Amino acid sequence: MDGTVLIADDDRTIRTVLTQALTRAGCRVHATASLTTLLRWVEEGKGDLVISDVMMPDGNGLETLPKIKVLRPGLPVIIISAQNTIMTAIQATEADAWDYLPKPFDLPDLLARVEKGLTSARRGRRISPPQAGSEGVVQAGQDLPLVGRTPSMQALYRLVAQVMNTALPVLIIGESGTGKSLIAGALHEFSDRSAQPFLVVSAQDLTMDPAGGGDGRALLTQARGGSLVIDGLGDLDGDAQARLVRLLDAAPEDGPRIIAIADETLTRTFESGNFRHDLYFRISGVTLTVPPLRERLDDIPLLTQHFLARTTRETGSGRHMSDAALEVIRRYNWPGNVRQLEHMVQRLMITGHDPEIAAAEVEAVLGAASTGAAPTHGNDGGTLAESVARHVRRYFELHGDELPPSGVYQRIMREVEAPLLDIALEYSGGNQLRCAELLGINRNTLRKKTNELDISVTRRRKLM
Repeated sequence: MDGTVLIADDDRTIRTVLTQALTRAGCRVHATASLTTLLRWVEEGKGDLVISDVMMPDGNGLETLPKIKVLRPGLPVIIISAQNTIMTAIQATEADAWDYLPKPFDLPDLLARVEKGLTSARRGRRISPPQAGSEGVVQAGQDLPLVGRTPSMQALYRLVAQVMNTALPVLIIGESGTGKSLIAGALHEFSDRSAQPFLVVSAQDLTMDPAGGGDGRALLTQARGGSLVIDGLGDLDGDAQARLVRLLDAAPEDGPRIIAIADETLTRTFESGNFRHDLYFRISGVTLTVPPLRERLDDIPLLTQHFLARTTRETGSGRHMSDAALEVIRRYNWPGNVRQLEHMVQRLMITGHDPEIAAAEVEAVLGAASTGAAPTHGNDGGTLAESVARHVRRYFELHGDELPPSGVYQRIMREVEAPLLDIALEYSGGNQLRCAELLGINRNTLRKKTNELDISVTRRRKLM
C-alpha cells in the first residue's frame, strides 16, 4: 500500500493504532486531534486520503467534508463514527464521503478500504462510490430507532443511503417487528422526494381497488412524484397482483417511487409459484433484507438504551437497566423483534418504582422463555450449518451488486467464534482449563481469544 493518509480523531488510542497499522502497511501518516489542522494539511496539498471522526473538539467531521471537497475535489474521505445510526450513514452519503465505517471498526476491513481509496485517488476516479444525494447534510435530531453497530445493520444502512435518491423500486423483506416500515420511511424522509407525498397502501386496498378504475391510476395521482408504499406485498391475491402489474405499467417516468414491504415468507411464496414472477422481478430492483433481532444480539444494548432514553423523555421516569437484566435480555430469542423489545422497555419503565430495573422484572415480563440459554434457529428451524448459511447469504445480499470488502472470513468467523467461546465458558463455570479441554484447544489459545473478543470470564454459572 502506497500513499499518505491524514487522520483526524480526538481519541489518542485510535490515532496510535491507525498510525501503526497504516505505517506497517507501507503508508505515510499524519495524525491530529484537530479539524483545523486537518484542513490546513489538505489546503497545503498533503495527503492522498483522509480518515476523519465525526465529533471532534473543534467541529464536526461531516460538516467539514464540503470544505475538503472545495479544496481537493478528488480526495477520498473515510468517515468513522461511534454514532451507529442510520442517520450517520445517510449524512455521510449526503456529504459525499467516499466511505463510512462505524466504531468499533474492524481494522483489516478499514485497511482494505484505505487501499481501495488510495487506488481510486491514483487513478483519478472513484471506485464503487456511494450514490451522491441532494446538496447539504441531512440535519440530525430525528428520533429513528434504526440503531445498530453489527455488520448486517451497518451494511443495510449503507445500502439505504446509496439507493435513497435513485428511482429504482425497492423491496424490503423481514420478519414482523424488525423495522421494515421505518426503513421505508427513511428512504422517503431523507431523499430528494421528501417534499412529495408518502402514500402507504395495504394489500386490502389493492384487492378492493379503491381507485375504481381497475389499474390504480388514482393512487399514482395521489402519490405524484413521492413514494408509493405497498405494505404486505406477500398477502396480495392473484387479482391484486395483476392490478399491481397494471399500476406499474401505467406509472409515468416522473411518477412515484415504488417501495414494497413483505415478510420473510415472500421468497417461499415466489418459489412455490403463488406469486407472479414478472411482478416480483419488477418490484425488487433493490432488495433490502432487515435482519431479525436474534441475529444482531450485539445491538440489543444500543436499542435498549435508545428506548430507555426515549421513554424517559416522554414519561419523566429515570429508571436504568442493571447488568443482570441486560444479560437476560440478550439471552432471549425475541420472536417479536425490535417492536417487542420496545414494548417491554416501555412497560418496565412505567410499572416499576426502583431506579434500577432488575433481572427478575425482565424475566417476569418475558416469561419462562427468557431463561433459555441458546436462541432457536428461527421460524425455519434447521441445522446450525443452515442457520449460518442463511446469515452469510444475507450478509452478501445486503451489499447488493457489489462484493463485501475483503476480510469476510475473519469477520464471519468472529461472529461464530465469540458466542461459541462465551457459551462454553458459561457451561464450564468460567473455568478456563475445563473450557479449553471441552473445546479441544490450548488454554493459552483460549485466553488469547477471550482477550481479542473481549469476553468476560468472571460472572459464570456452575459447572455442568
